[in-house]
Amino acid sequence: MAGLIDAHLHLWDPDVLDYPWLTGPLDRAFRPADLDTGGLELAGAVFVEAGVRADQSLAEVSWVESLAQDWPVLAAIVAQAPLDQGQAAAPLLRELAGRPLVRGVRHNVQGAPAGRVLCSEHVTGVRLLADLGLTADLSIDGVQLPEVTELVRLVPEVTFVLDHVGKPSAQWQPWADDLARLAAHPNVTVKLSGLATTAGADLERIRAQLSHAVATFGVDRCLAGSDWPISSSTIDYRVWMAEVSTAAGGLDHLSDTARRVYRLP
Repeated sequence: MAGLIDAHLHLWDPDVLDYPWLTGPLDRAFRPADLDTGGLELAGAVFVEAGVRADQSLAEVSWVESLAQDWPVLAAIVAQAPLDQGQAAAPLLRELAGRPLVRGVRHNVQGAPAGRVLCSEHVTGVRLLADLGLTADLSIDGVQLPEVTELVRLVPEVTFVLDHVGKPSAQWQPWADDLARLAAHPNVTVKLSGLATTAGADLERIRAQLSHAVATFGVDRCLAGSDWPISSSTIDYRVWMAEVSTAAGGLDHLSDTARRVYRLP
């Protein structure tokens, strides 16, 4: 597992920034020193926005940049951005694009009402990313795959990254067919991440979902992500990466995809 790129992890500190969703055992600081990879050596890591209060998006980027000074493994940032504001999001997006580690943005639409993904303001906001060279991470529920597939079709000039294989439920269908329809669009890749959060210790279910994602997208359009520390309560870091490696026939191609998608050094 030499050269592993973890394409999806989080860091946060409630004493520095506000995270409205934080409760329970996760309501504490998680910094680079807290990460236990089980002995796996990381060649790089991509920080994905951690649900900070909306007006603290730039502050979160600045805080993560400060962490990267002492932890050079942290090679890229996917920042929070209000893409649903359409053209009004342009000034913030331009500022984010100018930050040295920002490679993409994420506007979490998980659980949004039907039609929200395809509303004109959101589509407009996503289109702004193309000229700025930013990717769009997609945080959704499995039932939103059809809407996301239409979004990807409407904005072929943007590179999309589907987080957590679209967060499938325990039901194989319609998720499996919907994922295959999404994979038919060449401007989208998929993160093999986050499945243990919903599936728990059901390794048979996790393995089937991982295998289907690899089969539909192909190894060269898959990335490996830990979703740490959210995943830490359900699966060990090394165990998760071993499952991903088995499904993908190794991790080298996944790391190459991460380098290409997020323009890592």
